[in-house]
Amino acid sequence: MREIVLDTETTGLSHANGDRIIEIACVELVNHIPTGRSFQRYLNPERLVSADAFAIHGLSDAFLADKPRFAEIVAELEEFIQDSPLVIHNAEFDMGFINAELARLERRPLDPTRAVDTVQIARRKFPGAPASLDALCKRFGVDNSARTKHGALLDVELLAEVYLELVGGRQAGLALLAEPAPVTTIAGPQGDVAIRATAARPPRHFAPTAEELAAHAELLKKLADPIWMK
Repeated sequence: MREIVLDTETTGLSHANGDRIIEIACVELVNHIPTGRSFQRYLNPERLVSADAFAIHGLSDAFLADKPRFAEIVAELEEFIQDSPLVIHNAEFDMGFINAELARLERRPLDPTRAVDTVQIARRKFPGAPASLDALCKRFGVDNSARTKHGALLDVELLAEVYLELVGGRQAGLALLAEPAPVTTIAGPQGDVAIRATAARPPRHFAPTAEELAAHAELLKKLADPIWMK
């Protein structure tokens, strides 16, 4: 199963009021394991960054001035995310901004049902507890000491770790981490045969003790007309 963990940084809080994306980042998970593949771009929003947003992410107008516009990277973005589920912290915010950018280019919007919202997962799992990314990092022991400012790439890397914990830990399936037993190859009539050596388990003793037998006998005396006596 392929999933994409995604985050954006923006010029402000409202795409409806014309705020734009200034950074977008994604990391790829396959079967809940990071593959090392990522996508990240800074963007020229073609408008000024608000003071409040700058205080959060530190991305200035001067820094963004020579960066590509969303229209210049949208094909790469769509190729990277494909039709995979999108793991997003507060998905409504990021999906709204991305779809506003796509609408400007008259491109097909992202289906909101693709989003896996980690805020909602956290609130269901820990009702009443803080569900911010920093709070979840603290809860799960994820090191976020480098997060002095919000940044989309760092945030998706942290979110990927938090998401794996939310869905059951780093080993969510039944696969175990024990080392496999050694393999011995022997010659057989149809060619070599590989045999995996397994250590014999020590016997487990289940015989009842004298005290347990006495307690059982006392229990039987209390049973009226037991079926095994018929």
